[in-house]
Amino acid sequence: MLTIADESDTPIPSLRLGRRIAVLGMTATGKSTLAKHLAGLLGVPHVELDGIVHGPNWVDLSNEEFHARTADALNGDGWVVDGNYAAVRDLTIGQAETVIWLDYPIIIPLWRVVPRTVRRIIRREELWNGNRETWRGALFGRDSLVVWIVKMHRVRRREFAAIFSAPEHAHRTLVRLRSPRATARWLKDMGAS
Repeated sequence: MLTIADESDTPIPSLRLGRRIAVLGMTATGKSTLAKHLAGLLGVPHVELDGIVHGPNWVDLSNEEFHARTADALNGDGWVVDGNYAAVRDLTIGQAETVIWLDYPIIIPLWRVVPRTVRRIIRREELWNGNRETWRGALFGRDSLVVWIVKMHRVRRREFAAIFSAPEHAHRTLVRLRSPRATARWLKDMGAS
């Protein structure tokens, strides 16, 4: 079943989400926030792929180790996972009953990433495994999140569209949410059903 939620007043069909959900989307769209919320509602673990792949001092796991640790994290009968990593899509999308795609216009993640990053830097918030964002790394370096969003937004959109038009995913429920307002409305509708 394909569900597209937009800004119209068209009712969104009530869905059975299942107990294995993957949340995808560009950086700073709210994947982790939505995934945590859904995990809490369903009473299942929330698995944040960034927390698995990024080791101490921002040293990433090898693809093999990342795959093995993700497989362990998704070993149960229910979970909500967030992240876009191709190395583990066979586990995330491949095992999900429902995939939620936060397909927002590029202005949304660009608008959100700077204040979020500034807050994290000023408060020295630990993200994963002792890692913290820095001014240079997050906003001004060659690995800037702003540059990443600009560079990858169109690429990810085409990539996800291709994935979900593939016949092997026809049995999955896809919820494609195109704005934060549509996401909030969808959550409200899900709560009522």
